[in-house]
Amino acid sequence: MSKYIGEIMLFTTAIIWGSGFAFSAISLDYFTPYQILAIRFSVGVLILSIIFYNRLKHIKKSTIKRGFILGFLLYLAFLLQTVGLQYTTPSKNAFITAINVVIVPFIAFFMDKRKVDKFELSGAFLAIIGIGFLSLQLSVADINVGDLLTLGCAFGFAYQIYYTAKYVKDEDPILLTIVQMGAAALFAWLFVLAKGEVDFSLEWEGVLSTLYLGIFSTTLAYCFQTMAQKFTSETKTAIILSTEALWGMVFSVIILSEVLTGRMIIGAALILTAIILAETKPDFFKGKSLEDIKEIK
Repeated sequence: MSKYIGEIMLFTTAIIWGSGFAFSAISLDYFTPYQILAIRFSVGVLILSIIFYNRLKHIKKSTIKRGFILGFLLYLAFLLQTVGLQYTTPSKNAFITAINVVIVPFIAFFMDKRKVDKFELSGAFLAIIGIGFLSLQLSVADINVGDLLTLGCAFGFAYQIYYTAKYVKDEDPILLTIVQMGAAALFAWLFVLAKGEVDFSLEWEGVLSTLYLGIFSTTLAYCFQTMAQKFTSETKTAIILSTEALWGMVFSVIILSEVLTGRMIIGAALILTAIILAETKPDFFKGKSLEDIKEIK
């Protein structure tokens, strides 16, 4: 039961992140990308600290250390994604970021000598192909510095997923998330101050959209991800979270009136197939054995 609750949390996280694409597009009309990151992580740590104030009294040094590492990886990934976007197209940025779904099982293999599950790995590659259909245009330009920075972002998110699964086994997931948010907020504000972006818009549309990112896409989503990874493997976590691209398409069609195309439908189908492949594993293909059929009769 815990396994299924964890997977429901991950799917909910993917849906929230998918909706975040539309709200990010609105927020960018009023704030710089660096200001948005600073606000959303600050909102996250503030809300969680208020709600779980009593738990903070019992925080361990190991939680602070591990949460700080996760916060650094999280902000580094967002930073590389943001800077990379300045030199490449949004579609390539989204696609290359999603490559983390394939990187995760190999990190587990090299770091822990853990066997790579062939069905989860196949599902990961299938998810990448599906995201390619959703994100990439038919003509792909040559690789540039923005693509390389975005690839670094993919590694950042992959390591964040890997270390979250590793740390959450021995830590309180809520406290780990609070420290992670706090560390990410610290790095974000240092970067905002370094760039001199201290003037913030007070337009309601921009404020409300950014608060949505802070409350839902950051606070709730990362809480769910951290708690869910107590019960779900890193690779399956990455595959389920890759449906973010699918939900991003859905909300873009609903909120931003984006036109639904055949390529989007194919991409969505491939991502859903990847989930089924990773979830059901061999039993989905083997079917009933002769002995099972005899027993049923």
